Amino acid sequence: MDKIELTLAHSPDSDDAFMFYALATRKLRSRNVSFKHVLSDIETLNRGALEGKYDITAISFHAYPYIAERYQLMITGSSMGDGYGPLVVASRLFPAEELKGKRVAVPGLMTSAYLALKLYQQDIEPVVVPFDKVTDAVQAGKVDAGLLIHEAQLTFDREGLHRIVDLGRWWHQVHHLPMPLGALVISRSLPIETRLEAQKLIRGSIEYAMEHREEALAYALQFARDMEERMADKFVGMYVNDYTLDCGERGRRAVEIMLNCGYEAGIISKKAPLDFLQ
Repeated sequence: MDKIELTLAHSPDSDDAFMFYALATRKLRSRNVSFKHVLSDIETLNRGALEGKYDITAISFHAYPYIAERYQLMITGSSMGDGYGPLVVASRLFPAEELKGKRVAVPGLMTSAYLALKLYQQDIEPVVVPFDKVTDAVQAGKVDAGLLIHEAQLTFDREGLHRIVDLGRWWHQVHHLPMPLGALVISRSLPIETRLEAQKLIRGSIEYAMEHREEALAYALQFARDMEERMADKFVGMYVNDYTLDCGERGRRAVEIMLNCGYEAGIISKKAPLDFLQ
């Protein structure tokens, strides 16, 4: 087939940078497919997926029912927290049950973290702020609590904040499954052979990073928002793991349960069958 350039949209974070290192630095190439990387925060990517803006894009699993007609889930590239996940933090320590009725800074209403928070406690008042400004909003007293994604999950205590609940831990206690957070999806308008080739290359990039961890981590550090290497390594290890290579049966089951729970609770207004590119 003729060589095709695909837009590959993902977040400017250390875990994604680690994952796509081999592709971004052209250590991994294909005669059939090349990638143009587009970096944006996850909520912007969710909104872009609603418009079919990119060939391949990272999304929140929460967003999938709304874009399922345009995109197919990839079995590779998922972000799942196995016994850990997004955190709710506050400037003072209080019992988790007191979250009810609180104003909570959230990084977007289509994020999986927000879906998890609403499943945990539906009676909250969300205040949408950019994901990297959540701790600022909490410290400034603009909200009662904040929902943390990305690296802030490891650095919040430096800001003098307190963990109220680890949603990934709660999810695991209830369902004994990993918490589905991010997915890669690919446009259904692309020929099936292009979709399969792209998935193979992305999996190859993840495998390369895992096998050449030191050099891939060195590359990812420039996206780690001032985290030292040890902390960035820990964060990457949390969200680039075996589920990222292939989400597998447990991962797919977790996604199915989360989306069904969201639909039954009235948080998600659409239902769509899970369709993974095999």
